[in-house]
Amino acid sequence: MAIRNLADLKALMPKGGRLAGLDLGEKTIGVAVSDPLFAVASPVGTVRRTKFTADVTELARLLRDRTVRGFVLGLPVNMDGTEGPAAQSVRSFAHNLIGRADLFEAEPEIVFWDERLSTVAVNRMLIREADATRRQRGKVVDQSAAAYILQGALDALRNLPG
Repeated sequence: MAIRNLADLKALMPKGGRLAGLDLGEKTIGVAVSDPLFAVASPVGTVRRTKFTADVTELARLLRDRTVRGFVLGLPVNMDGTEGPAAQSVRSFAHNLIGRADLFEAEPEIVFWDERLSTVAVNRMLIREADATRRQRGKVVDQSAAAYILQGALDALRNLPG
């Protein structure tokens, strides 16, 4: 498992493998998975954060049998393009995840994806399109944000040469 760029990830992904998108929050991890053709991201669940080992064990359980071969981690970049403590926390999670590759079917690759305003966009969509209440949004916003992040990466993958 290594941290890659999107072009390298595309070249390394085996046929039939899927990507998992993660929205790493302080209290939860939103999780989404792509289809094998890398066209559509679908939310699959949320992991309530406790300690890293427990979080990753639960993540592996949630992704078991989904043929995940790569992770797209939302990177919370500041509006001016700089990285703050939240971005460093995501980078740290990624490096720790590499150390726990043994929990997954195969050693997945990792890429970061700029997640600026993803949660804001998802909340707006849930209000506007689904007329969801605050309580309803709270149950799905993290996994929906993970799907939003992953979909952005999938769309960019499609536009890469090769």
